Amino acid sequence: MNLSNLKPAEGSTKTNKRIGRGQGSGRGGTATRGHKGAQSRSGYKQKKGFEGGQMPLYRRVPKGGFKNINRVEYNAINVSTLQHLFETKGISVFNMEVFMENGLTGRNDLIKILANGNLSAKIEVHAHAFSAKAVEMIEAAAGVATKI
Repeated sequence: MNLSNLKPAEGSTKTNKRIGRGQGSGRGGTATRGHKGAQSRSGYKQKKGFEGGQMPLYRRVPKGGFKNINRVEYNAINVSTLQHLFETKGISVFNMEVFMENGLTGRNDLIKILANGNLSAKIEVHAHAFSAKAVEMIEAAAGVATKI
């Protein structure tokens, strides 16, 4: 056996249908598309979700929910994260620039400090919002929580 006489296993490959290549091929004429109608024409495209004229699922199912256009979404940062940055990088003043440099937030994000974790470092934090417990924790550690 060598590379020149290798071939696929018996029955593992099929030859493609050669469609629309004349009457002698057995697939000429309508080229397996049936007679007339949109599906026999070139460029036919069915609408997404089309169910043959039956009312489609996306219209049968009732719509639900509500999107509050006045919602203010904050990027949450925990007190434990601030403690970690204080220990590893020695940062004691936290503001937008510091949060962006450390990949915690984007330029246009609003920041809310949450009280998850422990805080023992004396830090100064400037953020858009604080949870009441987070302010307690920061002030208990002799730090300052300033709302931007």
